[in-house]
Amino acid sequence: MNQTPFTPQEIASFRSDTKGTDSVTHLNNAGASLPPDVVNEAIVSFLQEEAQYGGYETEAKYKAQLDHTHTLIAQLINAGADEIALVENASAAWDIAFHGMNLQAGDEVVTSEMEYASNVLGLVSAQLRGVKIIVINNDAQGNFPLRELEEAITPQTKLIAVTHIPSTAGNVLPVVAIGAIAQKHRITYLLDAAQSIGQVPLDVKQIGCDILVTTGRKFLRGPRGTAFLYVKKEIQDTLQLFQMDGRTVTDMSQQNYIVRADAKRFEWHEKNHAVQLGFQKAIAYALNIGIDRIWQRNQYIATYTRNALRSIPGVTVHDQGDDLCGIVTFSVANIDAAQVRATLAEHHINVTIGFAKSTLYYMNRKQLDVVVRASVHYYNTEQEIDKLCEVIATLL
Repeated sequence: MNQTPFTPQEIASFRSDTKGTDSVTHLNNAGASLPPDVVNEAIVSFLQEEAQYGGYETEAKYKAQLDHTHTLIAQLINAGADEIALVENASAAWDIAFHGMNLQAGDEVVTSEMEYASNVLGLVSAQLRGVKIIVINNDAQGNFPLRELEEAITPQTKLIAVTHIPSTAGNVLPVVAIGAIAQKHRITYLLDAAQSIGQVPLDVKQIGCDILVTTGRKFLRGPRGTAFLYVKKEIQDTLQLFQMDGRTVTDMSQQNYIVRADAKRFEWHEKNHAVQLGFQKAIAYALNIGIDRIWQRNQYIATYTRNALRSIPGVTVHDQGDDLCGIVTFSVANIDAAQVRATLAEHHINVTIGFAKSTLYYMNRKQLDVVVRASVHYYNTEQEIDKLCEVIATLL
């Protein structure tokens, strides 16, 4: 694993590869990162060929390259290409996996307080059908309590479903340790990695998860409308299919069908191949840089951001825990979060607002209605963070 910090020349090169850095200070990477130029160029070029030669014809021309997407994703997370399905977004991937488990009344699911809104909706829908949902809260220091997780497991526990990094907080769950507990008790383990893919090295074999869902638009710097679902080969047949088309099967008749033997069974046949190609370029770009080096840089620039914000009287940083990431959440005393965002936007600084529903269990327990979220990435600079803090200081 390469832990060599990026040089100023490398960071300048990343910014040179990204036109958007000339226009804005982009601190909304947990929403959608600025993509490298090569991503946009691949999309535009493919769309132009589709317009000139036809959609199916262009797809056929690039078939081998498009098929390579699964292989590249497998390399990214140390999986098999036959364990990867391309979907439109992480919520769709999570729904395919969670609802595919066909949980029944009396079954139990253990989760954490850091779940996304769409995941909570799925959990609540299962709860309304009689499934018991057990939520494990972080401890007073903001860390996930592994002992409480293990104590919550019963013979009725069918699933451990957690989010690696939440939407409106900067802490990182100990997913490898959670995986060890899941394997010990032989419980299916579903990991939402939407905010960790692209900034944290992910190895599904090391983590021990059976299912992983994630998106392409956030820290992977891919286009919107891209995501993937990893399903461990050994459990693919256990997930019920509730969406099917010609992509799902290898053969069919009027009386029966044969489901294909890989994770592509969870895909739709029709997809946006232009953004798929752009997604592939984003993955290749990240792999070429090295996710371990990206993670080191993100931790550094996030720590720099938290320290700079804490030095401003009237600013409260909310992130807690021993392991923190590139998501920084804070509040400004007596100033509405929307006003903070609007003022920063006037200075061409992009942040966003995290509402209670975004991470409902956590925000409700912390009695937080809204926070400002600045999510940094490896191409952000100390000068950009200084500018952020200067503008916030003027508000106070």
